[in-house]
Amino acid sequence: MPSVFRAFVNPRITAAVALLAVAAAAGAQKKKPEEITQTLELPKDPPAVASGETRKLVFHISPLSTKGLLSLQTKDAVKAILKLNGNARIVHIRAFVAGNGDVRRVPQIVSEALTEKKQMLPSISVVRTGGLSLDNSQVVLEAVSLAKKDVNPTGLDFAESGIVTAPDPSSSPKPLLEKALDQLSTKAPAAGTLQVTCFVSTMVDAAGMLSALSTRFPGAVTNVVMTQRSPFQAFAACQSIRRGTRVTSTKLAFTGTRVAFGQMEKDATHAFDRLDKDLTEAGTSPSSVVFTNIYPLSGTMAELSRKLRQSASPVAVIPADGVAAVEAGFAVDAIAAVEK
Repeated sequence: MPSVFRAFVNPRITAAVALLAVAAAAGAQKKKPEEITQTLELPKDPPAVASGETRKLVFHISPLSTKGLLSLQTKDAVKAILKLNGNARIVHIRAFVAGNGDVRRVPQIVSEALTEKKQMLPSISVVRTGGLSLDNSQVVLEAVSLAKKDVNPTGLDFAESGIVTAPDPSSSPKPLLEKALDQLSTKAPAAGTLQVTCFVSTMVDAAGMLSALSTRFPGAVTNVVMTQRSPFQAFAACQSIRRGTRVTSTKLAFTGTRVAFGQMEKDATHAFDRLDKDLTEAGTSPSSVVFTNIYPLSGTMAELSRKLRQSASPVAVIPADGVAAVEAGFAVDAIAAVEK
């Protein structure tokens, strides 16, 4: 049968084919819908200051780990703290970071980890150190948390030993540490001591130093930190937190580290001014400070910061290998009484 005759007897088929061709052409001219991209929410910044009831404050130190790099070790340390404190609210974290990881990432990592747990964010202090008491461990967290009941009925005491030095950087750290612990013990007896942190110039015999701490203060959590990779002299210094009667305020406010962005006196003054402003905005004041930590990156900045921050309350000047800023002179944090 001729094709002309087939088209004539099947007009519906011919029309359907034509309609399909037109529809296909029209569809090809339509623009594809734009793909919807999802923007991940940035981690929240930790508060400059966080407060907790003095009578309910508890203290923990994360176990050291060699698993993974800084990010993983920090996340694991946060998980460990939450396990130790029974998922209680963390008020403050002081992070000591060893190795070459970016210390500026630590507050972000902590923020991410605690946000996932729907926890309030603590204030965070971050300091780069020369080493920790376990090889290849990159971070240790000292945490202050809020217990459900009173655990410090009479209040708290904060004490520091001062720095014990020797001119030779290679001197054995153990005798210096023992002297620092002797000085600390005269200011803060072992009974009721909750936490002891010691800073040394070398991590030779780390196990022996940790043993000395636990022997002197058997009821406390302990930590030993090598402050700088290349110290110019041998030294040791210790600080402690214990149940006592010197600090009886309703609450304690813990600041994060404020950094002096430069090496000049005006830079140091500006850092202290920002710290004082943080305290004032948190409902306390510079006159209510009960303990100050200053982490200078050089001997010159140690002297300058000590001169500018004279106080009746303890001021610990602890050398550091670095802080969360390039070309910084030092970092500082503080603990202050809050009566409201």
